[in-house]
Amino acid sequence: MTNQNAGDGSFCGLSRRSLLQSSAALLSLPLIAQITSAWAQETLAGSGEVVAFTWGGSYTEGVRRYVFEPFKQATGIKVVEAVGDLPVPLVKAMHHAGRVDWDIAYLPRKNYPEMHEAGMFVPIDYSLWDQESLDGTPPEARLKDAVYIDHNSEVLAYDPRAFPDGGPQTWVDFWDVKKFPGPRGLYASRGQNNIRYALIASGFTKKDMWPLTDDKLDIAFKKLNEIKPHISKWWSAGGEPAQLLINREYAVTSIYDGRAIAAIRQGASIKFSWEGAHVGPTLGVVLKGGPNTNNAQKLLAFLNRAQIAAGFTQATGYPGPNSNQLKYLPPDLAPLLSINPVNASKFIIDDFAWLQTKRADGKTNEDYIQERWLAWRAA
Repeated sequence: MTNQNAGDGSFCGLSRRSLLQSSAALLSLPLIAQITSAWAQETLAGSGEVVAFTWGGSYTEGVRRYVFEPFKQATGIKVVEAVGDLPVPLVKAMHHAGRVDWDIAYLPRKNYPEMHEAGMFVPIDYSLWDQESLDGTPPEARLKDAVYIDHNSEVLAYDPRAFPDGGPQTWVDFWDVKKFPGPRGLYASRGQNNIRYALIASGFTKKDMWPLTDDKLDIAFKKLNEIKPHISKWWSAGGEPAQLLINREYAVTSIYDGRAIAAIRQGASIKFSWEGAHVGPTLGVVLKGGPNTNNAQKLLAFLNRAQIAAGFTQATGYPGPNSNQLKYLPPDLAPLLSINPVNASKFIIDDFAWLQTKRADGKTNEDYIQERWLAWRAA
């Protein structure tokens, strides 16, 4: 397949280029071939190509094998990959230049309102989705002109070798260094999640978490002062927490769910809890003015089919929103995912509107929180 380079870098602190280390988690080709052959004459059939963003590396290798290539087999439409880590600036640049070279792009939820208001996207054609996709994908994940592509989450993980009688399950436990002794880890660069963990440890629930007022921030930073001496390393790269747990340099840490799941499925001694976890969606959009809009609509509809969504989840470690994929996933994987209803009841979703609201000084609430975090880290 042809590649269009979309630049390099990192996205929300997590490089997606090295997510997969083992092919053991992937679906078999015969299953995919059997599924997709039955769809070849459906309404998704077409011709030509579609230019779709993808994160590159092993992420793209998995998506190519279990989404893009089956899509071509089923529909006759070729996927041209726009590979990179920072799509948002490029999408904005294409829009302002009046020349849009891509059809599908990904973006974090926080960037959606501004770009939506600027008219950068076309409405999603949900009439192309089968009923199983619509039934399994909650309404909040199906926006008028965007759809959740995946969820990336930050969870509490621990080394069970350090806690033979049972490890920490909540952020209250994370702060309890007497009951659960050992070196800790937290993400260095972005403080918002750590602040929310500190509030949970201070007695706040997800119902009274938002908004993050100055009074709540003061409480959070006071609580963070308690745990700061026990943080043996502030991790910055996505692969660090799992490796430090394996090496016994951490007893307990925050970690990206995809990293934890990949390590567990490769035999690592790691357990994790969804209590108080942070979950952030990545949105997929069809770009206004793109060269192959109709084909882009068909690719999004195909990606959200339950069987294909299951392949995507196994290929990337990050589940799409269609919960009907759970019945097509291995029994050892389904209980670990954010879309499992048991887990979904435990995590906390950002108040995206509040975070992007501007304060009197012109800064967004999110920028203000990050400034306070960086000042606290530097103190």
